[in-house]
Amino acid sequence: MIRFRLGTRGSPLALTQAGLVRAALCGAHGWREEEVATVVIRTTGDRVQDRALAEIGGKALWTKELDRALLDGEIDAAVHSMKDVETVRPAAIRIAATLPRADVRDRLIGAASVDALPRGARVGTSSPRRRAQLLRLRPDLAIVLFRGNVETRLAKLAAGEVDATLLAAAGLARLGRDEVGHAVPSDVMLPAPAQGAVGIEVRSDDAAAHAAVGAIDDPATHRCVRAERALLAALRADCHSPVAALASLAGETLSLRAELLAEDGGAHVAGAIEGVAGEACGAALAVDLLARAPAAVRALFAA
Repeated sequence: MIRFRLGTRGSPLALTQAGLVRAALCGAHGWREEEVATVVIRTTGDRVQDRALAEIGGKALWTKELDRALLDGEIDAAVHSMKDVETVRPAAIRIAATLPRADVRDRLIGAASVDALPRGARVGTSSPRRRAQLLRLRPDLAIVLFRGNVETRLAKLAAGEVDATLLAAAGLARLGRDEVGHAVPSDVMLPAPAQGAVGIEVRSDDAAAHAAVGAIDDPATHRCVRAERALLAALRADCHSPVAALASLAGETLSLRAELLAEDGGAHVAGAIEGVAGEACGAALAVDLLARAPAAVRALFAA
């Protein structure tokens, strides 16, 4: 008997993350693994690999097919890498839980550090944030569009298409590849908002699914992710907007750091805030950053 259906993308990392959610649900409710079905939904983002996401529809390319399956009742919950979930979600869908956050940092593969990259090195990434941060640190670098799952990108690197690339430490660890590359300190490259967090969404009107998934929520991770996403919402950031953010907790006090950059890394603004209400902190920090941002940065945000 199938008790619960988890929708997921079909990449090795997405399937691994769905497996983590299934294991957590089984542990929380005493279900057998065969009672939780994994339903693979192929997304546009998986099919189109030769263009930047921002050119072909943004983060919705990772979620719209899963949203449809969820709203049509084909699945009971959808599993996402939270950094890939667009900021404004349909009212009929809610984030019911996040798993405990993994390593938030990027890992650089191909050199021991950003400073150690050879002059003029070609670095592969499709992330506007990583591109801008790299160019701010090293304007001499050549940034090459680089998409595909983890193994595809590592294969392209091994084939010499680029000299180096950046991948999320959390994804590498979940795939058992945490020996690959070198972690970039967050004070060198602040991560993407919600990086390292796995989220589970359910239909807003499905109380049973919400209760089932809510039992595996990690409140600290959820609180930090909400603060980071509140910053994005207040900025009205989209896939073209190079933005980095990271929240952390010390007791009840939430600390949020963020950085906005011009696309070429030539201008940036950074700031931090502390408070108890994380979402209010995110909104307030957005206002502060935009007020102080150079024109080249402010123009990338619709707020």
